[in-house]
Amino acid sequence: MDKVKTALVIFADGFEEIEAVGTVDVLRRLNVEVTTAALNWKRAVGAHGMELSVDASLGEACMGDYDAVILPGGMPGAANLAADEQVADVLKRAAERGAVIAAVCAAPFVLAQQGLLDGKKFTMYPGFEDRLNGLKPHTDQAVRDGNVVTGRGPGAVFDFVREIAAALGLKRECEELYKGMFVK
Repeated sequence: MDKVKTALVIFADGFEEIEAVGTVDVLRRLNVEVTTAALNWKRAVGAHGMELSVDASLGEACMGDYDAVILPGGMPGAANLAADEQVADVLKRAAERGAVIAAVCAAPFVLAQQGLLDGKKFTMYPGFEDRLNGLKPHTDQAVRDGNVVTGRGPGAVFDFVREIAAALGLKRECEELYKGMFVK
């Protein structure tokens, strides 16, 4: 029997609600064991005022060896993720293990700051190119390059999660799920 896949989704105040909730929802429907964590508390407030309870603070959750680490975008959420040393440590450890590292909307600049997009094809929300250390994003809805998955923005959440699922070896299961959800 295959090992259950695990994912850590890190919420920072100012996160994009659709990206965060959509990602967690679809992954849990795929039977991925998702842990949601906020930077300092067991709650986070989205960019549009939605307050969510999470499973743990990042300090409590960051010790796990997850199959995927996922950063929702939104502003100032992505900037808050970029400023947090624990996030950098979690990303570094995940990259060293070869885990899937995923970021959507503005959050790919967090990966760029850690050098995780060097030599990779990626996409992101337009307007943050000055934070990419000279890297150039593509305009695709979602891009997977090796173990790095990126998404363009809120409207790309289903494409983004499809690529995360594929990277986790759950492509067929995701396609079956999407048929039932009427996702193209």
